[in-house]
Amino acid sequence: MTHVTAGPRLGIRANLGQFSLLVAVNALVGGVLGQERTVLPLLAEQTFHLSGYTFLLTYVLAFGATKAAANYFAGTWSDRFGRKPVLLAGWLVAIPIPLMLIWAPSWDWIVAANVLLGINQGLTWSTTVIMKIDLAGPGRRGLAMGLNEAAGYLAVAFTAVTTGYLAAHYGLRPAPFLLGVAYVALALGLSGLMVRETREHARLEAARHTSRNDGMDHNPHAELTNRQVFVQTSFREPALSAASQAGMVNNLNDGLAWGLFPILFAAAGLSVARIGVLAAVYPAVWGLSQLVTGPLSDRFGRKPFITAGMLVQAIALALVGSADTFALWMVAAALLGVGTAMVYPTLLAAIGDVAHPAWRARAVGVYRLWRDGGFAIGAVLAGVIADLWGLRSAVWVVAGLTAVSGLVVALRMYETHSRTNCPPTTRTRKEGPGTRARQAVPSVRP
Repeated sequence: MTHVTAGPRLGIRANLGQFSLLVAVNALVGGVLGQERTVLPLLAEQTFHLSGYTFLLTYVLAFGATKAAANYFAGTWSDRFGRKPVLLAGWLVAIPIPLMLIWAPSWDWIVAANVLLGINQGLTWSTTVIMKIDLAGPGRRGLAMGLNEAAGYLAVAFTAVTTGYLAAHYGLRPAPFLLGVAYVALALGLSGLMVRETREHARLEAARHTSRNDGMDHNPHAELTNRQVFVQTSFREPALSAASQAGMVNNLNDGLAWGLFPILFAAAGLSVARIGVLAAVYPAVWGLSQLVTGPLSDRFGRKPFITAGMLVQAIALALVGSADTFALWMVAAALLGVGTAMVYPTLLAAIGDVAHPAWRARAVGVYRLWRDGGFAIGAVLAGVIADLWGLRSAVWVVAGLTAVSGLVVALRMYETHSRTNCPPTTRTRKEGPGTRARQAVPSVRP
């Protein structure tokens, strides 16, 4: 008789129920974000009569700054207290957000709601990322991140187009934000009653982990300090630091798309419904394409997708800055979605490839600190440039920065993931500039 030892197992298939539940929870995270995507820039102009793009973008700045900080603490707290308590805390913070958006008597309330939104998104999205990496193990991180990010951004797209429809037919408030009330209530129930802790899965992977030969984790049981993790992820480790800057620039241009694209489209005479469609196309293509790009990065490697994706985004932004018709903007939005899909799940998978399981959650938090700090930087940069030289100038400047970021990845980042021609029992990281050869890491397939 065969005895099966109870305990955590690694792999998507082995954890399909919990993994699928976390995909659904992250879709609700995206939905809470998507309730603002179409309506809030229009609310700023039409209800609060704001003048000046910099002031209008204060809500993106508030969101980006607080989300960046929340990402960092989500990583450290997940290691200290567990993943599930951090996830629940993020959903508790979300309760007042849609109500504040509905009843806000002044723009200050909108900014305050976006501070809470940043905390909610940082804690919940970061934690679902960490939990899926825990469950998936090393073999299918690209697929895991593709599914996670696809769920989140498809929900952003669905909610953006739905709120645009509701706003066109029932007004800017309260109808579009009632979706947010439903999302938060459902997410709280699922997270509290059905989601299970995954920290033991990370510990299992750490126990099986083979040390790297570059001095970073020569003792897999030794804990790096938070400062050491920050320095390695931000500056010292070539792949981690290249990923961090690329993530920051990616969200810099996403902040531009969120805050200024609807104003650009409205200035060209597009209706609210058409603006809603354009606001939805970009995250919809982004979300769907990640179902392809994430798994393909498991097969062909991370670096080609990240480099090419940043350059595709730059081309798309240049097209937005030069176009003046709905059809061309549709093409540009779809192209921007494809480029972002090539980058987004692949960057997260690369962090998971390099960071040791003992400090991986903190590395994810540091990466997401830089990445979502891009929202705040983008809000200030795009707002100032738009005020001084116009909307299209802001788009062109961000397009140039995105192209430079892609070149930085091409020059600095080494390949972090093995190709399929490696033996199925081992994975080796390809040696690159500034790195020494790494020992084989056992593969745990789902």
